[in-house]
Amino acid sequence: MHILTSAQRIIIKVGSSLIAHKEQGKARHYWMAGLAQDIAALRRDGKEVVIVTSGAVALGRGILGFDAKPLTLVDKQAAAACGQFLLMHEWQNVFAEDGIKVAQLLLTLDDSESRKRYLNARTTLNALLAHGVIPIVNENDTVATAELRVGDNDRLAARVAQMISADVLILLSDIDGLYTADPSKNPEARFIADVPHITEQICNYAAPPSSRVGTGGMITKIEAAMMATSSGCHMILAQGAIHRPINALHAGGKHTLFHAQTSPLKARKEWIAGVFSPSGMLVIDEGACAALQRGTSLLPVGVVEVRGTFQRGDVVMVVRSFTGNVIAKGLVCYPDHEMRAIVGMQSAQIVEALGYERGDVAIHRDDLVMMI
Repeated sequence: MHILTSAQRIIIKVGSSLIAHKEQGKARHYWMAGLAQDIAALRRDGKEVVIVTSGAVALGRGILGFDAKPLTLVDKQAAAACGQFLLMHEWQNVFAEDGIKVAQLLLTLDDSESRKRYLNARTTLNALLAHGVIPIVNENDTVATAELRVGDNDRLAARVAQMISADVLILLSDIDGLYTADPSKNPEARFIADVPHITEQICNYAAPPSSRVGTGGMITKIEAAMMATSSGCHMILAQGAIHRPINALHAGGKHTLFHAQTSPLKARKEWIAGVFSPSGMLVIDEGACAALQRGTSLLPVGVVEVRGTFQRGDVVMVVRSFTGNVIAKGLVCYPDHEMRAIVGMQSAQIVEALGYERGDVAIHRDDLVMMI
C-alpha cells in the first residue's frame, strides 16, 4: 500500500477489544505477537513506529475479579493501576523476540493542552525514536478524572500524531472501516473506502459505541480523523482482530483511508505564521539573517538581544538588527531568561552557561517561518 510504503513515522492505535479477551480479562498474547512481527518488519524498512494502546482497565478487571458491569471512576483507576503493569509486560515480551526495546509513556489531556508538558512529551517521544525504542503510549487512567480525560485512545492517538508530525495514523479496531450506517444493525450499510475530505455527511455516518470492552466508537474515530488530517497526517481505519493486521494492509486488506489535508511540516508552519501576537522578540545580526535565508536554524551565536517575556515553545518574532524589520517567526527552544544568558554564545557553550541544554539551537528550522 502506497501510503504505508512512503510513510516514515507511523502511529498505530490498538483498542481494548484487541488486547484483552472479553470473557477472561487476559491478554491476547498471540495477536499481540503478530502485531509485533508486523512492526518489526516496518522498522526493518527504516520506519519509526509509536504504539498508542488501550487495555489497562480491561486487563485490570481480570486481576481484580470485576464482572462486566460498568465501573466507577475509582474502580477504573484501580483496574488501570493493576492492568497497566501487565499490559506493558505483555508488550515487552512480544517485542523481545526481535530484540526491540519498548518504553512507557502515560499521558492525560492536561499533558497535551499544557504547552510545557506538550513539549516535554514531544521531546521524550522524539528521543526514544532516535534511540530505536518503540514508545508505547496510554492514557493515564490511574490519575485522570472525568474532566481531564481525553476520553478514549482514538483521540489520544491523533494528539500524539500531531505532537510528533506523524505521516500516518492507523486505528486498528473491531470494525474494518467506515460505513454509511452501523453494518451490524443495517444490512444495507454501504462501505466507504476513501475519504478525501471529512464533510458533514461523513460525520453523520458516525455510529454510537458498540464494543463491549472498548470505550470508543465511530464518533471518536471521525474526530480523530479530523484532528490527524488537519495536521498533515493520513489516517487508516482497519480491522485489527485478524492476525498480523499491518501485513494484511500491505497486502491490500480492506480499510478506509482519510486523506491528509496538508503536510505535517506545512501545517505547523502555517500555525506559526498565523500567530498574531508573538510573546517576545529575538534580535539577530547580519550573519544570522543570511543563514536563515539559506534555510538554517537560528543559533544563539547570532542573537544580539532578547526582548519580552516568553516560555519555551512560545512563538517569538525574529528581528533584523540592521533594519528593525521582522524577518521570521518561530517556536523558541529556551525561555527568555535562559536566552538572555546564552546570547551570542556558540552552541557548545550552552551547557557551561546554564548547567544543562535544551538543544543547540535557539529556534529549529522546522519551527521557523520566514516572513520576507
